[in-house]
Amino acid sequence: MSSPNKNDALIVTVIASFLTPFMGSSINIALPTIGLEFGANAILLGWIPTVYLLSLAVFLVPFGRIADIYGRKRIFTYGIIIFTISSLIAGFSISTEMLLLLRVFQGMGAAMIFGNVAAIIASLFPAGERGRALGISVTGVFLGLFLGPVLGGFLTQNLGWRSIFFFNVILGLITTMAVLRLKGEWTEAHGEKFDFLGAILLGISLVALMYGLSELPAAYGLLLILGGLLGLLVFFLVESRMESPVLEVKLFKNRTFTLHNLAALINYCAGVPIVFILSLYLQYIKALDPQTTGILMAVQPVTMAIFSPLAGKLSDRMEPRLVASGGMALTALGLAFLAFLSQQTSLAWIMSGLVILGLGFALFSSPNTNVIISSVTKRYYGVASATLSTMRVLGQMSGMGLALFALAIFVGSVSILPENYDHFLLSARISFALFSLMSMVGIIASLSGKKED
Repeated sequence: MSSPNKNDALIVTVIASFLTPFMGSSINIALPTIGLEFGANAILLGWIPTVYLLSLAVFLVPFGRIADIYGRKRIFTYGIIIFTISSLIAGFSISTEMLLLLRVFQGMGAAMIFGNVAAIIASLFPAGERGRALGISVTGVFLGLFLGPVLGGFLTQNLGWRSIFFFNVILGLITTMAVLRLKGEWTEAHGEKFDFLGAILLGISLVALMYGLSELPAAYGLLLILGGLLGLLVFFLVESRMESPVLEVKLFKNRTFTLHNLAALINYCAGVPIVFILSLYLQYIKALDPQTTGILMAVQPVTMAIFSPLAGKLSDRMEPRLVASGGMALTALGLAFLAFLSQQTSLAWIMSGLVILGLGFALFSSPNTNVIISSVTKRYYGVASATLSTMRVLGQMSGMGLALFALAIFVGSVSILPENYDHFLLSARISFALFSLMSMVGIIASLSGKKED
């Protein structure tokens, strides 16, 4: 394989790995500004990041399977194009509803991109070079997490929130040019049938579950949630009997694989709403500008970037599940810090909580991935990786759903104003306390996995 092709692949995967975390964290910083322009209430604002995650969750597994059948580079390229065009149009949105619709298309494009990053590297780099290439691509994730709040805050304050979407257009064009230079195509499941029934069942179930969470405590919200859970059960039963399933559910018979995927789901569920809630808190309650908010929010990803290499080394020298469990414990502690938010809470206290969370996420992520991949045979590495990605997105989506639920209960469908700051703070404290308790369950799940031989 030619060196230029490998270099182009690295450019593609680094930028692609950057896009999803950057888009997620940067738009959270801009929410108060968007709400002011469109007069959006707290619930509607919450749907701006949530609908993107929901779309990503709905389309990630189906498009991953479609890429196996029809070509990874082809689906990846279509995804970049859809993401870029929807970002461009989103920058010209004239209402919250229009922005939400375009966020759906952004999520669809991101799903087509996200599921193919590791596969492109695995296809182009031999085993001896693959680890280094994957490590370089992960740099894009950390850059996205770090620059999302900082650059998002800077762009929002100085150029307006629409500039965040235009910035993604530039990245999308660069990625499109790079991916078009890649030679070859990879269709590991060429000729196999696509499971439309499974894809539709998964999509409908996730939408019902997520929308139901946002509509509580209304009775139809509870009915939607029950319908979504029933749909996921039917999905599991259908997929377990399917010859060519959209998701290989038989792997969940492996106890270690299942428990550590559950721990991953809990970890991402607890992690994603942090930026959303604290962005609103710092700008509404503390009256900070978007740029300053972004700089403060960068404390967590910077800590993650510093300590992630240490976590990787630790998981090589001692049992990975123990390192991951320690990370989950620190996550629970950091969330407990934030569960005491009030109008008088100092920025130093918030930053301390973010440092603890950054260290916790760093110690959990790569060791937990190590356990999951090591728990299956080599032929299932790709499926295990895709399943973990699905758990990550489902966790992110569920976390935002629970945060929206708390807002709906305590704030309601109104704008966040000084007269309801106390209600907003109550919803924030309850959310962080709940996520802290969930992380404690995650510790048990992580420790319960079988010890590696």
